[in-house]
Amino acid sequence: MRHFFILIVLAALSSCGHSLSGIPGFDSAAWRQDVYACRNQRARQLPVLNAHRETLYGTRTADIDALFGQPDEEELTEQTEKTYFYYIEPGTQCEPRHQRSAANKLAIHFGPTGIVTAVLYERPLPQQ
Repeated sequence: MRHFFILIVLAALSSCGHSLSGIPGFDSAAWRQDVYACRNQRARQLPVLNAHRETLYGTRTADIDALFGQPDEEELTEQTEKTYFYYIEPGTQCEPRHQRSAANKLAIHFGPTGIVTAVLYERPLPQQ
């Protein structure tokens, strides 16, 4: 019976969140092509992204992957939570070994169920 209850809870949790097929005016292809922000193209997308930032909350991991592409960096925690990092300005990450950089980056945090719980910048952007 206990296993049945756990399966029900997991099924309910996996159905949480919403899908996100895109952000109006956001050039997802340009973002994905600017790996590590070395071509400085991601910064041009920030005004649109900031205007629709709230729509990212509650979005599933797969939709973030489809919209932003593979993260430049990823951190996992013990509680099965993870954070994706996307650089938004060039820095030392653009050098041959792609070392972690102090350049500003977008951080998207996912809770244990794979749903976005926070969308932050390493260094907050000025309000527009």
